[in-house]
Amino acid sequence: MTALNPVTAEVTARIIARSAEDRADYMDRMAEARALGPGRGKLSCANWAHAFAAQPDGDKATLRNPNAPNLAVVTAYNDMLSAHQPYERFPDIIRAAAREAGATAQVAGGVPAMCDGVTQGRPGMELSLFSRDAIAMAAGVALTHDAFDAALMLGVCDKIVPGLFMGAAAFGHMPSIFVPAGPMTSGISNAEKARVRGLYAEGKATREELLDSEMKSYHGPGTCTFYGTANSNQMMMEMTGLHLPGAAFVHPNTPLRDALTAAAAKRAVEIRDGGNDYAPFASVIDARSLVNAMAGLLATGGSTNHTLHILAMGRAAGLRITWEDMDDLSRVTPLIARVYPNGSEDVNAFHAAGGMAFVTRTLLACGLVHDDVLTVAGQGFSRYTQEPFLNNGALAWREGAAESLNRDILRPADDPFEAEGGLRLISGPLGRGVIKTSAVKPEHRRVEAPARVFDDQDALIAAHKRGELERDFVAVLRFQGPRANGMPELHSLSPVLGLLQDKGFKVALVTDGRMSGASGKVPAAIHVTPEAYGGGPLARVRDGDVIRLDAEAGRLDIAIDPQELMSREAAIAPPAGRGYGRELFGWMRRAVGPADAGACALYEAV
Repeated sequence: MTALNPVTAEVTARIIARSAEDRADYMDRMAEARALGPGRGKLSCANWAHAFAAQPDGDKATLRNPNAPNLAVVTAYNDMLSAHQPYERFPDIIRAAAREAGATAQVAGGVPAMCDGVTQGRPGMELSLFSRDAIAMAAGVALTHDAFDAALMLGVCDKIVPGLFMGAAAFGHMPSIFVPAGPMTSGISNAEKARVRGLYAEGKATREELLDSEMKSYHGPGTCTFYGTANSNQMMMEMTGLHLPGAAFVHPNTPLRDALTAAAAKRAVEIRDGGNDYAPFASVIDARSLVNAMAGLLATGGSTNHTLHILAMGRAAGLRITWEDMDDLSRVTPLIARVYPNGSEDVNAFHAAGGMAFVTRTLLACGLVHDDVLTVAGQGFSRYTQEPFLNNGALAWREGAAESLNRDILRPADDPFEAEGGLRLISGPLGRGVIKTSAVKPEHRRVEAPARVFDDQDALIAAHKRGELERDFVAVLRFQGPRANGMPELHSLSPVLGLLQDKGFKVALVTDGRMSGASGKVPAAIHVTPEAYGGGPLARVRDGDVIRLDAEAGRLDIAIDPQELMSREAAIAPPAGRGYGRELFGWMRRAVGPADAGACALYEAV
């Protein structure tokens, strides 16, 4: 066995030490829940009859047996979200597989699943991050019927998987298996898509031409094929051991995908309490498995959104993770993948080049992840060096690629694209934040220029249309933090800023908001905290202040004395937006914690 990298070991040890009290309390709660036994055994006859009144007669016979396993399906299905449309078929597949295993399965509840691709630049984006916490609560409502032995969590996209994870953590005495739906087949090239978007931003392409291009890119069932938050979610669930090995990137509506879905149901029966291989969520998820998730995120250049989500996910399981943990891991974790927007090819090409089995193998070989973990597939992370296939129609696993099949997309950890990972912590007089370096060319990682300050993204776009941004500048976009307006993604700015960078201008973005996991080549210091709302440093920046963003050094500086900066009168935040459901989430804006604690509204008072 390869020795664990000393930094990986040290980061893991300090997470354990920092979390000792919270983790002990969490594990005590899970032990208490387990000791009470399966929920249905505690229910009165009337309660239990309600639970299966609408089930088929064949299932009712099984459900009458208080010892027969019953699986919960918590689904994020809707047919607007392409990544989740395939889930329409999954409950029937799961029910049939459960019956074969002598069990039953019920859809315990649904959770919301909004598409950030639809809401980019729209008022609905202000609900996006908070939907993660709403999903966690909805999953809790589904599972609190207390009638289940294990859970199958059906979700793919941005906030859905972290929310389902947090909900599952509250029922950590039970096993939970996350069941992906897979990516859509590849459409037009990412380069062509970006070209048309750039032309539209310049006014050189019509809306019809843009729509035609977008429809050729997003064209069928499955996850969008760029390596954004949705596909980073699938990578992370595999790295934590909550997927079956190799499940992440198999296309939907294929025999292999259906076989993996059925196998997840049968495996959930096996790993329940009372089964042959008990593997509760609380034992699968610990400091080691979350360090593995962070290593995978850094090695593959995954989404910046997970610098928020992993912190909130850890908190749900009694684990306190910090940006410093991620930054230290990034210093020793090499960048081994180039997937759009960090490269030219998509996740389907990544999967074909060796995919998750290769990533797991090379990180294990270099001691950058823990092998001594429990997974839903059994003991040991080395199980995830295997890939699934159909052998005469039957699901089986074989060893995955030992070498990359395309070194332009995927490389071994001892010969990486870059020596360090794709995310970096930045700090300075303007606060703390993160920057995604994997998609930014080295020559663009240091920008020093006068500030141009905006209070909303529409104002920046309007300034560009007026021709006011044809110069070097650092865009300071403030009042986009969680307390101000829910911390929306600002991906709509990417074409404008990218166009200006392509013209030769030195351009950067500094914001207390988020960028999409699909954002790329323009250097962006995001999630800056303290946020401007409430008087953080960004509220005191003025047009013309010289700002220096140095991603390599991890610095965010302003060319005035910090005391002078903070002596300035703070700008006043615009009033909260009205309509589009935003009033429903006002309590979350008031309760939410800072970005460097996960921007979560659920745990700050705990």
